[in-house]
Amino acid sequence: MTEPLFTQPHPADRHRDRSDPVLLLDNINVSFDGFKALTNLSLEIGVGELRCVIGPNGAGKTTLMDVITGKTRPDNGRVMYDQSTDLTSLSPVEIARIGIGRKFQKPTVFEVLTVFENLEIALKTDKSVWACLRSRLNGEQQDRIDEVLKLLRLGPERFRPAGLLSHGQKQFLEIGMLLVQDPHLLLLDEPAAGMTDAETEYTAELFRSLAGQHSLMVVEHDMGFVETIADHVTVLHQGQVLAEGSLREVQANEQVIEVYLGR
Repeated sequence: MTEPLFTQPHPADRHRDRSDPVLLLDNINVSFDGFKALTNLSLEIGVGELRCVIGPNGAGKTTLMDVITGKTRPDNGRVMYDQSTDLTSLSPVEIARIGIGRKFQKPTVFEVLTVFENLEIALKTDKSVWACLRSRLNGEQQDRIDEVLKLLRLGPERFRPAGLLSHGQKQFLEIGMLLVQDPHLLLLDEPAAGMTDAETEYTAELFRSLAGQHSLMVVEHDMGFVETIADHVTVLHQGQVLAEGSLREVQANEQVIEVYLGR
């Protein structure tokens, strides 16, 4: 009998020794030409936690990720990472370098390069594309890429141009481009969108295995997918936190039912 690729920690184990959040947003406000995208938003994500963020279109989910990654500056409030770093004072590149990785909804890979070359470039984030491809990997870097290729079931595709991958494989490749950088916090925007049922099931298994080693914030509309991975769920509505708790708790919340889930 072969051993499973992933070991599944008990949900309670994933929350031990996490009194200090890896990410804290405190009273964040963002407005665009008078439109309030986020209003007095406060949120904490624990070390090693897998948090799902759900809500209707226009709830502020993308703006929230933009604020965390430095793409959007809040009008006021703090975004504290690892207790001591206020992300509002850093550039997007600086934020990525200190350990925060973001996957966008639509896969963004270098389609003319091979799967391996995409991971190689991601691993060497401080160099240009062509400088990366001309330089040699050391043994540790090579092993890291091989590990991620195996983890994401992309080993047979390593020399295939990324543009020839299926949509789901591109999703996995972009996740791999984050993982090779070993980020502390992963921000994942609808990672299961467009995947087959089998790919979605494997993605859920993957995320459950990464929780504990990394902190994850997953924005998702697929409630079936959320149900398989979520320890804790935050519901956004009109730029504010509408509800927070276990999936069962938010599913029973009358306001959440009214504005998002329906009856």
